[in-house]
Order: sequence, then structure tokens, then C-alpha cells
Amino acid sequence: MLDLKLIREQPDYVKQQLARFAVEPALVDQVLAFDEARRQQLRKVEDLKAQRNAVSKAISKMAPGPEREAQIAAMRAVGAEIAALDKDVAAIEEGQRNAMLELRNLPHPDVPDGADDSANPVIYQEGEERTLSFAAQPHWELAEQLGMIHFEQGVKLAGSRFYVLRGLGARLQRATIQWLLDLHLRQGYTEVYTPFVVKEQVLWASGQLPKFRDNLYRDEESGLWLVPTAEVPLTSLYSDDILNADQLPIYHVAYTPCFRKEQLSAGRDVRGIKRGHQFDKVEMYMFETPERSYAALEKLRSDAEECARLLGLPFRTKLLCTGDIGFGSAKTYDIEVWAPGQGEWLEVSSCSNVEAFQARRANLRYRPEPGAKPEFLHTLNGSGLGLPRTIIAIMENYQQADGSILVPEVLRPYMGGVEVIR
Repeated sequence: MLDLKLIREQPDYVKQQLARFAVEPALVDQVLAFDEARRQQLRKVEDLKAQRNAVSKAISKMAPGPEREAQIAAMRAVGAEIAALDKDVAAIEEGQRNAMLELRNLPHPDVPDGADDSANPVIYQEGEERTLSFAAQPHWELAEQLGMIHFEQGVKLAGSRFYVLRGLGARLQRATIQWLLDLHLRQGYTEVYTPFVVKEQVLWASGQLPKFRDNLYRDEESGLWLVPTAEVPLTSLYSDDILNADQLPIYHVAYTPCFRKEQLSAGRDVRGIKRGHQFDKVEMYMFETPERSYAALEKLRSDAEECARLLGLPFRTKLLCTGDIGFGSAKTYDIEVWAPGQGEWLEVSSCSNVEAFQARRANLRYRPEPGAKPEFLHTLNGSGLGLPRTIIAIMENYQQADGSILVPEVLRPYMGGVEVIR
């Protein structure tokens, strides 16, 4: 959520920045209209309360009689009018909050303008678009030949865009998750195990609602929602708390399955496990002070890049433009790995600083020093890494001419010493 004070004091600046995302200025005007209506109603309430207080004092000094009874009756009417105005103010505040929730975050000055992902500049790369000395196979062919993935059983169990990992396929994914968690612990994160379902308010706090409602899974009876990413529960760990400055920064890492209703275009990404309604991910999350948050973003990016580097995967980092950056983010880096079987770069991590956007929604605050007024935190999130695209890149980069797959050296202890999947 944006700062209402900023919208009041610099509406033209806010409109100018939102225009970079093709957001119509009418929504900003709507917020301001609600704000003015609220102020007008509050002035009426204050005037009536002042009137009631003055008359109440006079009544206390009046002798019993018709005039006193008339004044008491008049003040009852004033009280009813105040109650009605209070309801009006509450309705206006709700309308203003709903309008505020529709406004996306403003971009950091570093964010380039662009219509879509084709305008994202590559700012760093290690390794090239690897060409194998034999005809590279896509992961769906490799995995089926090796008995690692069973697509038909996934469809039988849950429908399209689901699959079953089997044998060393399941073990490879589990090993990768365990290795990633251990790596992030060494990088300074504290592991957290969260529920895989959350209350609706938790999704509002993280910025998933209202924008992504159609992509989320919900249990109607309980009102609980399946998490689309561990970012969602992690955001609200300290909601409504006031942290002390000496408690910061807080760096967490969590593994969760993620559930999203992928809206796929006909003929796009329909083969393999690149896009599915259920997938696993390890998520890094940071609670930081505003002055340190952009230095923290560079650490987040570095930590995600280290995952790809240690796995021996060619990778590159992009700075997302206005046409591709997420709803809540002020600045985002995407880390992509090369998949030679498909001949494309696959995004395995998105590292974002959302500044105070989530903090205002979740009421995440800290005290800069003892006795100081609480201020909003900055929050950051990054995949570290996202499965199964990491598994795709491992299979396709480490495939051998005989159809086997080498296991990356860092994963072998987690695979019980297995060096080759045959």
C-alpha cells in the first residue's frame, strides 16, 4: 500500500510514476476524493460534538422544566446525527482503503521503462548459452526415459498441469530443496516452517489480493487459502508487532509447496514441468530498515546467484522494467538459468524490494530507537530457488549422450552418493 501522505502532498508525482505502468490517474483522484469527503464528514462530526458538549454543560445548570427537556431531546437528535455521520466516515474510510489496495507500488529510480520482458536489460551473466556436443533432449523426454517423471499419473490424480515425480526424480528434487535450505542457513538466514494454508487477511497483507484472486486456491468451508508462495505467510509473521531496531535485520528462509491456477496460452509451455498448478520453492525473506534495504537487495540477489553458481548452471541476471515488474515491487532482479534441451533461459528466482508496501498492509513496524515513534519496515523477498525449473536446468545441462544425467557435485551427498541417474 502506498503512503497516503505522499498521495495527498504529491499527487502529480504519484500519477506520473503510475503512468509508467499505464495506470490511469483516476484511481489516485478517487483516493483523494475519498480523503476530502472524509475530512468534510469529520469536520461535521467535530462541530456537532462541540455543540453537544456546550449544550450539555448548559443543561447541567438548567432547572428542571420544559426548556431543559427540549434541549435534552435536541441533543438526542444531535447524538443520532453524530452516529449516522460516524457510519458515513467508516464507509468512506473503507472505500478509500479499497481504492488504496488497488494501487500498485511506485518504481525505484533505477527501474527502466519498457512494455514487456523484452525490455529487461541483462546486467550480469556467468556462462554462455551452452551447446552440447550431441542432440540435446528436453527434460520431458529425458525424465520419462529415466522413469523420473510420470505425466499420465499426475493427470489421472489431479488433472492437467499436474505430474508425479518418481524414484530418483523425486529424490533429486528433495535433495535440491535440502541443499538450498542448508546453503541459505550458511548465508545467514533462519529457517522457518509455516502453514501451507493461510487466512484471507494474510493474502491481503502480502499484496496477493485483490489483484491475483483468480489465480489462488481457496477452501470455501474454512475460508483458508493455499499459499501461492512462502512469501505470503512470511510477510505476516510479525504483523501488528513493534520490533526494536536491535532485532533487525531478520532474514528467514522457508520451503513450501506453492499452489497457483496457471493461466496458460494455447500451445505455450504445455509440455514438461515448466508451468504447473503445484510446485515447490525455497523462499528467502528479509525484514529491514529503510536505509539498509537496498544494500539488502544486493545481498538477496547475490545469495540467489550463488545457488545457480554452485549448481554449475549458466545464469544471467536481469533488471525488470516497468512492463514486467510485480505489483508490489519497487525494484526486482530476475535470475535465469540456461536450459539447452529447450533452448531457452528459465527464470528460477525473482528478488524484490517492496519497500514499505507490504508493511503498511500488514502493519509491520519497528522503533528506530527507544521511545521513538514506530516506523514501517521494508520487506524483501527472493526465490532461492524455485523448483521445478531448477530441476529442468539440472537435467538438461547435465545430460549425457547415452541419455543419463550427471548429478551436480554439491547434491551428491544429499542423493546418498548417487553420481549418475541412469
